[in-house]
Amino acid sequence: MRRLLALLLLWSTNSLADQPVLRFSVAESWSMPLVRIEGDQPVEGLLYDLMQTVARQVGARPEFHVMARLRLEEAMSSGDIDVRCYVSTQWLNDRPRDFVWSIPLIHQRDVLVGRAGDSTPIPPEQLPPQAIGTVLGYTYSTLQPLLDHGQLHREDSRSQLLVLQKLQAGRYRHAVSNQLSLQWFNQGLPAEQQLQALAVLDEQDLGCMVRNDPAIPTQGLLRALVRMKQSGEIERILQRYGGTGDPDSMSVARPEIPSKMPAHSQRN
Repeated sequence: MRRLLALLLLWSTNSLADQPVLRFSVAESWSMPLVRIEGDQPVEGLLYDLMQTVARQVGARPEFHVMARLRLEEAMSSGDIDVRCYVSTQWLNDRPRDFVWSIPLIHQRDVLVGRAGDSTPIPPEQLPPQAIGTVLGYTYSTLQPLLDHGQLHREDSRSQLLVLQKLQAGRYRHAVSNQLSLQWFNQGLPAEQQLQALAVLDEQDLGCMVRNDPAIPTQGLLRALVRMKQSGEIERILQRYGGTGDPDSMSVARPEIPSKMPAHSQRN
């Protein structure tokens, strides 16, 4: 019996050693429902589930590298990571030549958020001069003209969760959030205490970027993401973390965006 257990342990150890490693980037500014980080490692969240699932489908062992958002492009260029997920083509200053894009996987909507009871839709250009809650390192192109002219000024926090917590505490009157994070924050709160989406600022289709390197199963990983999207598995992951409901049913305003302005807002 002991010999059998020893053989099984040896076999499992060798199997793990034979698995290729996929190094996934994790932005330290992410919070639930995207990811929850403990001890410098992600432990749950929809992106954690997505990365674990796609690594398992290609027979690879995931390795998570938590870093500041501003370091992500540097890490890609220096070969420190293999896969970056939850990213838009519009968020990159320079597109890394040795990475391949996946198909779009998640549709993100960025919204202007007001405090509980403040449910009247309002476009951001109609806001009076004030501070607005934002995430450190994110850019908000839709709001940039208002920031440049001093109508709004940023109050940065290190994560989306902190931005919403400060709004709830009355630190400022309005903030910017992606819709998934807002829905997660509001769940479990009484209706009268829930923060309110007042305007749609931007929408993006987000995917993953995979290093084009023969040492990793690049094409296999891209095909696995296609299967996950087509089978509805990604949608089921989103639903586990509150990504439900019809976003088009939201009663919100839309900002007036000058035609020469790029459409993107947040960089995560």
